[in-house]
Amino acid sequence: MWQRIQTLYLAVSTALMVAMAFSAKAVTVGADASVIERISYCSYFPYIILIVIAALLDVLALTTYKFRVFQMRTAGLSAIITLALQIWLAVDFIATHDVVVFRLTAVFPLISIILNVLAMRGILADEMLVESAYHLRNSKKRKR
Repeated sequence: MWQRIQTLYLAVSTALMVAMAFSAKAVTVGADASVIERISYCSYFPYIILIVIAALLDVLALTTYKFRVFQMRTAGLSAIITLALQIWLAVDFIATHDVVVFRLTAVFPLISIILNVLAMRGILADEMLVESAYHLRNSKKRKR
């Protein structure tokens, strides 16, 4: 399981989503450059729902390595939900960029999307390799 690169992609994506749940989204900065308030992802309920769903889908994709098609679809669904989260964060950034300073964790969904797409490509390559080996095996049996 861990020797495949797509498993590592999914594990890093899961770690990023879990790290987002426990970190600050942005800070409010005062006139003297001091931090007035930390705004976490948990303070806004839809954010935490999307983060939890994406993390659970990543964990599900990580643990269903024997069912490659299901694993690929789960990683794709996680990428779509994470894309929705990233768009929502971008809209919040555009609306409030004068008042708050966003943290580096605001780009974690983008990194997670890239990792999920790379994992999907790796899973698809494995599935194609298994299918081609299956077809070669069957063609040898028919020739005999």
